Amino acid sequence: MKENQVKQLLARITVKPGMMGGRPTIRGMRFPVGDILEMLASGMKEESILEQHPILEKDDISAALTYAALTINKSKIIHAA
Repeated sequence: MKENQVKQLLARITVKPGMMGGRPTIRGMRFPVGDILEMLASGMKEESILEQHPILEKDDISAALTYAALTINKSKIIHAA
């Protein structure tokens, strides 16, 4: 994915301290990025998500995935035994 495309997608992600507990949301709406990721993880298809949540756009789903990928690549995971 090109840098410009990544920037355009990430511009859809909003983090406001007073909204949704500071969790990242889509386009300043009260729709958390995590909710999109949970729906995808549960096996929902993009088309179903968009049908059930008409406030969302296809690029919002791509933005959520891009945000998650960039966030996890910057994280350190510690495994405890």
